[in-house]
Amino acid sequence: MHPYDPIAHTLSINRRSFLTKSAYGLGGAAFAMLAAKGFAATDGPASANFSKGVLKAPHFPVKAKRVIYLCMAGGPSHLETFDWKPALKKLDGQAFPESFTKGQQLAQLQGAVLKARGSFIDYKKYGKAGIEISDLFPHIGTQADDLCVIRSMQTEQINHDTAHAFMNTGSIIKGRPSMGSWLLYGLGSETENLPGYIVLTSAGKTGLQPISSRQWSSGALPSKYQGILFQSKGDAVHYIGNPQGVCQSTQRQVVDEIRRLNGTLAEETVDPEIATRIAQYELAFKMQTSVPDLLDFKNESPKTLENYGIKEVGDGSFASNCLMARRLAERGVRMIQLYHRAWDHHGGIEDGMRSAAKDVDKATAALIADLKQRGMLEDTLLLWGGEFGRTPMGQGSGRDHHILGFSVFLAGGGVKAGTVYGNTDELGYRSVENVVNVHDLHATMLALMGIEHTRLTVKLQGLDIRLTGIAGKQVKGIMA
Repeated sequence: MHPYDPIAHTLSINRRSFLTKSAYGLGGAAFAMLAAKGFAATDGPASANFSKGVLKAPHFPVKAKRVIYLCMAGGPSHLETFDWKPALKKLDGQAFPESFTKGQQLAQLQGAVLKARGSFIDYKKYGKAGIEISDLFPHIGTQADDLCVIRSMQTEQINHDTAHAFMNTGSIIKGRPSMGSWLLYGLGSETENLPGYIVLTSAGKTGLQPISSRQWSSGALPSKYQGILFQSKGDAVHYIGNPQGVCQSTQRQVVDEIRRLNGTLAEETVDPEIATRIAQYELAFKMQTSVPDLLDFKNESPKTLENYGIKEVGDGSFASNCLMARRLAERGVRMIQLYHRAWDHHGGIEDGMRSAAKDVDKATAALIADLKQRGMLEDTLLLWGGEFGRTPMGQGSGRDHHILGFSVFLAGGGVKAGTVYGNTDELGYRSVENVVNVHDLHATMLALMGIEHTRLTVKLQGLDIRLTGIAGKQVKGIMA
């Protein structure tokens, strides 16, 4: 079977091949439906190829083998999370200094009278380093000695969808691969029984920011590298069992014949989607065994469920998803992404943030502690944060979108534990010390995974594209 070569693939599509391949449309749709219902082959060459990346050796020492990205969708305010600004508190309700904002891009506050809004919550110092964390996150505070808080993040996109795309793909252009897809493409998967990139979502009571599936798309890469959305409530995967009346022997015959036909076609063309179809058949078959085992929480102790704050396993909550993330990490899933839609607080920020923080605080802390207790935190890179921050100026009873300064934190996977990196100015408006942009964050995460970001590329429309675009530098200050 041909390896993926985007140039050869493009050149192979001439008039005759277009007419030939167009005939496979209905067959391909039927094939996809069967694959979703679990018809699959067992071990074979495509299975082996499915779990191997294009990089034959790491560029750097490998510190992290997998990523868990806890994405706080909607943009949590850095001023009520990890960036304490007493000067802003003193200025609360007064005119915000024009010297900070003149000529700057604002979202919905453009042209409005700007008044300072101090934090409604107090902060405490946690850990040996005395990291200041808001009182909304007392449980995360207990893990301070394992956190690396970046207070100087900046992004380029001020609207939610494009900001999510930029945080996930390094670009707002559709068709660019997501971070998880790049990792699968470069490193492959450590599991053959589950997808290598899995996404789970949950929702809070307010601030429900929509999430587009393009955030976990494989873009220009073959579709076998895309993220797979698991259901957070009920069955994680639909149609995981065999249809009624279908026995294993019949299933085997059908799959063998389809695989033979696709194998013949794969020898005639360099279309990577054929290899994807074959591999997905095999994966679907294996998932019929692996997914029920994944969802069997009987061996999780009542104490573990209590630590995560789980009321009912599989109830669709962020807490349940965090425990699922640990179980996926144990099984070799390369990229695990948990979206919690609860942070879009243009109004009602006090009640909204209290509710959202309660959703995630205990479970996030439990996930970090659980990974550490199991010896997994050292090679698991955890990222917590949103797509941007919030203005230090008020917007009604909330805050507007803000791109010039916000906070995220990392843990495990080769980052400096118990540290704070960078700072915003005294009012939390702009990152001014050790500024970290999204491309820098991506370059650093890739480096911790053993990848030099400029050397993991793919051809798209004649150009080499990469996760970090034409920018990005490793942030040595956060690397252990």
